[in-house]
Amino acid sequence: MVNDDVLLAKKLNSDGCHLGQNDMKITKARKIIKNKIIGVTCHNSIKLAKLAIKDKADYLAFGAFYDSTTKKTKYKANLNLLKKVKTITKTPIVAIGGINSNNYKKLLLNKANFLAISGYVWNNKKLKPIEAIKKLK
Repeated sequence: MVNDDVLLAKKLNSDGCHLGQNDMKITKARKIIKNKIIGVTCHNSIKLAKLAIKDKADYLAFGAFYDSTTKKTKYKANLNLLKKVKTITKTPIVAIGGINSNNYKKLLLNKANFLAISGYVWNNKKLKPIEAIKKLK
């Protein structure tokens, strides 16, 4: 998956592209990368989720669920949001933001289909990436 850059996703023949709210619109992106995966950031908003569902996003990303050192936390999402979104769509949900070995199970138990975990794996001061990943099993 390529983040934010549909043209690069096409050039690399990647599996797809993730679109933030300030990136290309999903309808235009779909014309460029056709049937590849397109996911959309919804922050903590049901309204944004409904728009992404209407535009046929392949997944919806919500967060940050926890404080993150990877990005400044502008929007906070919570577990109730996951449950609520699941009542309006079967579109897969990706949880992002501050996810680690201590909190990831809560997100999965509350209906997140996938987790985006980067800081815990790549910026972990105590564990090497492989060790961090093993703690998530």
